[in-house]
Amino acid sequence: MKFIVQSAELLQHLLKVNGAIVSKPVLPILENFLFDIKGGVLTISATDLETSMTTSMSVDSKEDIQVAVPSKIIIDYLRNLPEQPVTFTVDEEHFTIEVTTGVGRYKMPGQSGIDFPLTPAVEGDSSFNMPCNLLLRAISKTLFATGSDELRIALTGVYVELGNESITFVATDANKLVRFTRNDVRPGAENHFIIPKKALNLLRSSINNDDSPVTIEWNKSNVFFTYDKTRLICRLIDERYPDYKAVIPSGNDKILSVRRMDLLSTLRRIGIFASKTTHQVRLKIAGSDLQVGAEDIEMANEAQERLACDYDGEDLEIGFNGRFLIDMLGNVDSDSVEIRLAAPSKAGLVMPGEQEKDEDMLMLIMPMMLNNY
Repeated sequence: MKFIVQSAELLQHLLKVNGAIVSKPVLPILENFLFDIKGGVLTISATDLETSMTTSMSVDSKEDIQVAVPSKIIIDYLRNLPEQPVTFTVDEEHFTIEVTTGVGRYKMPGQSGIDFPLTPAVEGDSSFNMPCNLLLRAISKTLFATGSDELRIALTGVYVELGNESITFVATDANKLVRFTRNDVRPGAENHFIIPKKALNLLRSSINNDDSPVTIEWNKSNVFFTYDKTRLICRLIDERYPDYKAVIPSGNDKILSVRRMDLLSTLRRIGIFASKTTHQVRLKIAGSDLQVGAEDIEMANEAQERLACDYDGEDLEIGFNGRFLIDMLGNVDSDSVEIRLAAPSKAGLVMPGEQEKDEDMLMLIMPMMLNNY
């Protein structure tokens, strides 16, 4: 069995799906790509049994072929090969793979494609489209807030809440929370599920930042993303997500407005002097004066800066994790940011000063107990 393909194009498609392969899989065959050729179309698959990716391309082949190809050696080889046609010849009995070019011949062991796990199939007709750039934006704005505690597995993914007229993405690690809603995406159904972090990272690195469509389908156990001749399938996290709406306060009436980049730059400098354990910074607000401070008692470090601000409320002093604030401000696009507060012991809300059209973004950060200087 034989087929011919352009080396650079093949490498590009392999790199698209390579992220689904893990270094120490539960089954040895999962270290391979599945090459499945039917009617002159090569479909390449990779999986770790939780997340699967497939992509397709045209090849010159007169036969149908299905073979598992070692992922690391084929990618390393193609990366070091100048652009040219390459011929793959597969031994039908032993599945040995021979690659030939104009200057060389290379052999590698393959495996029968029959042993490669099947990818899940969609059941039902639950699907909708959204632009790739909006999905990419939603992932980028929420993924940083997910947790990493395997004992709270639901918090390690992003909760997606579908409505007839909107879609909402929520991420939290119990110390910070992000809610990101788009009102110009209409799933046409009400549902919800939790998507694992790995799948969203793969999506973020493989979809185009343009308005081309991505089709999202789902069933009880999997979600399917189809875009640009590529499909990503991931098993959903089968856990109950906490009631995020219940923890978002409605009475935060002390509103601090400040230039986002000014506060972000201050926090980055102040954070250098903060405790390496707690990363605590304190915000002391009085009138139009915002004082940002931090200390590390063990290292005898201390820092303070003042910023001009607009503030509507009683004077207040509150502590936050500086790293969390930096992450939040780094994910806001507007020139200004609003921090809505209630009391030193109550959660604060961080919001863009100006929201994008058809978009609603809200971030919550839990306070830290302050020690006196």
